[in-house]
Amino acid sequence: MREQLAKFIAVATGMLVVVGVLLFGVLQQRQAILIAQDLDPAGWADLYPRHFESFMRTEADYGRTPHGGSERQDLLAANPFRRRAWAGYAFEREYNAARGHFHALIDQRASRRTREVDQPAGCIHCHAAEAPGLIEQYGWVGLGRMRYDELRDRLHVGMSCADCHAPGTMALRVTRRAFVTALEAQGIDLARASTRDLRTFVCAQCHSEYYFRDPGQELVLSAAQGRSVDDIERYFDALGYSDWTHPESGAAMLKVQHPEFELHSTGVHAALGVSCADCHMPGLDADGLSMSDHWIRSPLTQLGAACGRCHAGPESELGARVVALQDSTVRMLGEVEAALGELIDAIVAAREAGAGEAALAEARHTHRRAQLRWDFVDAENSTGFHSFREAARVLTDALAIARAGTDSARAAEAADSPASARP
Repeated sequence: MREQLAKFIAVATGMLVVVGVLLFGVLQQRQAILIAQDLDPAGWADLYPRHFESFMRTEADYGRTPHGGSERQDLLAANPFRRRAWAGYAFEREYNAARGHFHALIDQRASRRTREVDQPAGCIHCHAAEAPGLIEQYGWVGLGRMRYDELRDRLHVGMSCADCHAPGTMALRVTRRAFVTALEAQGIDLARASTRDLRTFVCAQCHSEYYFRDPGQELVLSAAQGRSVDDIERYFDALGYSDWTHPESGAAMLKVQHPEFELHSTGVHAALGVSCADCHMPGLDADGLSMSDHWIRSPLTQLGAACGRCHAGPESELGARVVALQDSTVRMLGEVEAALGELIDAIVAAREAGAGEAALAEARHTHRRAQLRWDFVDAENSTGFHSFREAARVLTDALAIARAGTDSARAAEAADSPASARP
């Protein structure tokens, strides 16, 4: 009798567990459906409280590192050359260090670049969770033709859980159309992407170089034509495209925007299959739950979790190796900046000495080429670490191009100066 009772209790308990699991799954699915339209991460907190708590640390806790992190910082004040490099362009008005993902929209709305300069609506592509919905409402072409200020009051949420996760399944997904188009141009089918690929793609959909293509101001990622700075240069040269004309040199310039995906793609970590999330969102244990850390920040602020799983040695040594590479990048950036300053000065001097447009054409072209390469490394958020050898190659080329341009400008000055015209 006792054995039968024990069996009955065991079966009944098992059934209750099964029913409980099924009921929990149904309730979770229903709640997931309800939050599907909720862009605010707070709406997902009941189902994923630890993930939400982790993400919200990007609001106030900024990682501080020797070369960046997420600390509030005026990068124009930190390096006055940037203001000269971007003279005549919106970036000369304000350029601050990128803060935590919570601030993606907050900082964009507050920036002088959007408050004082008329910007295309495509700027919301990565800074507002409302972007996919607005694209659905107005169409890709329709939104591209709108201006930022037309939509400013409709933007309330920066980075959202739904940007990277499908409600209901929480599967990783890419929601930004420009990146999907860029991958298609490279022959990459997102439907066949592995989870490891997606752990990079969900970051790369925003951390990529882009521009606005006329006449409809369509947002396009230049990575569609290749990921090296040389590929990007050839692409823009073939289009005859420039972002603005530099007021001192008269050169048709290009402005690079956060090319993390492009530089990372050429690095040793990418070659070994290491994804963005492996280092910036390492695994952690939260009350027995294994999850990715959604406090997205520099690996230098969490060396053990981010680097220690693959690299042996004390954390202090790991950090020192990273900073040494970044220090070297900063030194090379400084050398290129000095060379670019000399190049601009030489072009100005040649023009003031009477050199004509044809004589200055080569020097101006070198200004465009050299500054593009400097900006490719300077605008990239790892200070060269994502692919140190490539960053060093790019800056070495930039230095050589800038010096050749200075020689060209000085030759034009000598040829066209009044002294050279004397009998």
